[in-house]
Amino acid sequence: MTPFLKANARWLAAGFLLLFCGCFGQTFVVALSGGAIRREFGLSDGAFGTLYAGVTLASAAALAGLGGLLDRWPASRVVSLAAGLLAAGAAGLGVSQNLLVLAPSLFLLRLAGQGLMLQTAYTLLGRWFSAERGRAVSLAATGLNAGQACLPLAFVAATSLLGWRGAWLGIAMLLVLVALPLARHLVRRERVPAATDPAGPGESGRSATRAQALADPYLYGLLLAMLPPSFISNTIFFHQVHLAESRGWPPEVLAAAFPPYAAATLVFLLVAGRLVDRFSALALLPVYLVPFGLACLILGGVGAPWAAFAFMLLYGVTDGISLTLFGALWPEVYGTRHLGAIRGAIVAIMVLGTALGPGLSGLLIDAGVPFTGIVTGMGVYCLGVSGAFCLVRRRMTAHLRERRFEALAA
Repeated sequence: MTPFLKANARWLAAGFLLLFCGCFGQTFVVALSGGAIRREFGLSDGAFGTLYAGVTLASAAALAGLGGLLDRWPASRVVSLAAGLLAAGAAGLGVSQNLLVLAPSLFLLRLAGQGLMLQTAYTLLGRWFSAERGRAVSLAATGLNAGQACLPLAFVAATSLLGWRGAWLGIAMLLVLVALPLARHLVRRERVPAATDPAGPGESGRSATRAQALADPYLYGLLLAMLPPSFISNTIFFHQVHLAESRGWPPEVLAAAFPPYAAATLVFLLVAGRLVDRFSALALLPVYLVPFGLACLILGGVGAPWAAFAFMLLYGVTDGISLTLFGALWPEVYGTRHLGAIRGAIVAIMVLGTALGPGLSGLLIDAGVPFTGIVTGMGVYCLGVSGAFCLVRRRMTAHLRERRFEALAA
């Protein structure tokens, strides 16, 4: 491990930084201002959820068009675009006084944070590494882990000192003055040995175009398994204030439960990296959702505050594996030649799916459906998908590994 870190520190640090900064545009940070935004702008749970879903859907559409930039632009230019848009969104949120400023600011946060920053990091890692892709992704993805561990409590502390608007303005300054120049420096030089690395487990050596990947029906089966961690966590974190209020918990209970989540995520990030390099990403799909399904059943069915900690711990197990899978699965199945365009389309589809969670659940809450019942239903879905993949795993794996992609025109 140490020689690998020393030899690849520059590129692993680039992935770490991009994934850490992407956290600023993800729901678990944005939602910490949700209560203040609803109060100041006079929005109900359903109205804010619908607005958030709308800007997330718009960001998914924009991301689908921007996904191929990494196949054409140098990495430093894409990094500059992503960090600049993220900083603009944070600054806009900090100064917003009406919906005409609030909505575009949320759009930029979602596009750059949940979209471009993650898309750029995972695409570059998938292209730079092959035989040890699982290890590289798992190490770099600790940037997400670090963000999830420290940013919620740090944001709460910053809000208590500066107000929620001041906290977002501080994030914008941090991105422009520190993150952007450092990220540009790290990605300025590509990892040259990538072309000579041997293929990893499960790789065929053939690359699909975006059109071929989107025409493959098995892609959508894979998405059914890859979507739940982001879809469900977005929904729960977006409505975390409502959940705490309905349970009679302190409002910061989920934020306080992030450290055990982060510990579990870190452990299983590293474990999953080893397993992917040894067995392939496809081999982990049938089992990785089981802990998350159990976590949702606990959160939906137990009213004591310890349920939040149990949920976050089990979620950390699944999320640690999923962060590695998300970086390793797509190049393993569809190759790296058109990875930027393919991943852009996949991320757009996943963002589209995650956008529905806060909006639909907000409308259900407004209609009187208990949020705990919604969470329980999502847990049942996770366990159902795991069971289905156990039944079709061999057939799907054989199909994807034997797939032939011929017309490689862009």
